[in-house]
Amino acid sequence: MEPEMEDKTLELMVSTRVLFFVSSNISIYLFFLLRFSQPTFICPQVSNGPLTGSRKRPSEGNYEKEKDVCIQLFDQWSEADQVEFVEHLISRMCHYQHGHINSYLKPMLQRDFITALPAQGLDHIAENILSFLDARSLCSAELVCKEWQRVISEGMLWKKLIERMVRTDPLWKGLSERHQWEKYLFKNRTTEVPPNSYYRSLYPKIIQDIETIEANWRCGRHNLQRIQCRSENSKGVYCLQYDDEKIISGLRDNSIKIWDKQTLECLKILTGHTGSVLCLQYDERVIVTGSSDSTVRVWDVNSGEVLNTLIHHNEAVLHLRFCNGLMVTCSKDRSIAVWDMASPTDISLRRVLVGHRAAVNVVDFDDKYIVSASGDRTIKVWSTSTCEFVRTLNGHKRGIACLQYRDRLVVSGSSDNTIRLWDIECGACLRVLEGHEELVRCIRFDNKRIVSGAYDGKIKVWDLQAALDPRAPASTLCLRTLVEHSGRVFRLQFDEFQIISSSHDDTILIWDFLNVLTNGQTEGRSPSRTYTYISR
Repeated sequence: MEPEMEDKTLELMVSTRVLFFVSSNISIYLFFLLRFSQPTFICPQVSNGPLTGSRKRPSEGNYEKEKDVCIQLFDQWSEADQVEFVEHLISRMCHYQHGHINSYLKPMLQRDFITALPAQGLDHIAENILSFLDARSLCSAELVCKEWQRVISEGMLWKKLIERMVRTDPLWKGLSERHQWEKYLFKNRTTEVPPNSYYRSLYPKIIQDIETIEANWRCGRHNLQRIQCRSENSKGVYCLQYDDEKIISGLRDNSIKIWDKQTLECLKILTGHTGSVLCLQYDERVIVTGSSDSTVRVWDVNSGEVLNTLIHHNEAVLHLRFCNGLMVTCSKDRSIAVWDMASPTDISLRRVLVGHRAAVNVVDFDDKYIVSASGDRTIKVWSTSTCEFVRTLNGHKRGIACLQYRDRLVVSGSSDNTIRLWDIECGACLRVLEGHEELVRCIRFDNKRIVSGAYDGKIKVWDLQAALDPRAPASTLCLRTLVEHSGRVFRLQFDEFQIISSSHDDTILIWDFLNVLTNGQTEGRSPSRTYTYISR
């Protein structure tokens, strides 16, 4: 190798080693630089006490004098000038000084407004603020101080919380009516009401009642009452509806029987149809019934007098619904009739909907859609306002016997033994429920549950929210199967506390999940009370 080339190679090797040494030791160099030097741009540590360290000014006599002069001048300025001056001061400080100022200001900016408001004569505002708390938060607020506890007590905030729950939750409303504590609600302070402590102790009792009811539904614990409503030529109870005072049922023997819900006695029998009463609905004024004699009759709910008879369908009227001046009926003749109800005696036909290829077994509607289901295996959706066809829901393998529609959800039962959940807006099938062994004849749902009855004599309770969750396993959807009927289940209705069902076995059963006797009772079954009516 040439000498010149050797010198350059040696120089390159030395330079490389020096660069490696510097780069590998730069962190050590920076550590010593920061540790042992005192650059002016680095602030001392922030402490929780007064200012200390190298930045503290030595105590001098003229400092105190200058400070007093500054304070005197500061006091003479307007609030706006004072704020501007302080802003200038703060802008000239470094970060750790801002931290000290923030720690000093934070407690000064905190206000116990709940305590301060009553002192200004504004108790009602403090009460209104705390009235938005839930039960857990209200318990915590009571522990803050005596003044908060006083505001909660004198403002009757536990009473207001219970009233809010009763207004918004059907379960709370039902409990208030059944347990008679509704009489202590929605009364102003001038009337005699219990003290706040009464409502404070009532709240956990209500929660316990609700938990017990939910457990009874899950475990099938119930108290059973049975109405034997057969007569000489009766073969079944096809339809029913109930409220707190009465149950109205339609029978195969062409009659409508009205029962006292408390005593289970038959109060009245309405006759006039010449065929089985297949469907009915009532409100505070009228009972409307449909029959295999092809007619729809309107009755006075109090007197039982026939007010109107509608003759339109050519075959049996299988189902009907009415609400807000509109009635929809469907028939074995494959048609759907839409009626305007100006009054019980003034009912006129608006439109006939045709499209199903078999008997139309059931209808339901709201302000947006009319929904119908047929033996042709389809569900059809129609516009309520225009009566025009919208879409068809396909999926059931055999004829559809029942459905309910609310909001976007349609739930249907079929002779393919399944229940299907549908989104009415897009027509998609959301879930298929399997478990019944024969035709699913009746179905109802609320926000929590689906309850179905079938020709296998069984009533099944399903978890609606789980059914709407595609991740929920199919095995978890059926909560309970109730077996008491000895024949086909034709119709049922339910609320938060009970199921009432009717059957081909000529009985009406009341499944009570609220008033359950726990002593000596087998889970899922309970002693029954029976009342037998024999017509004369």
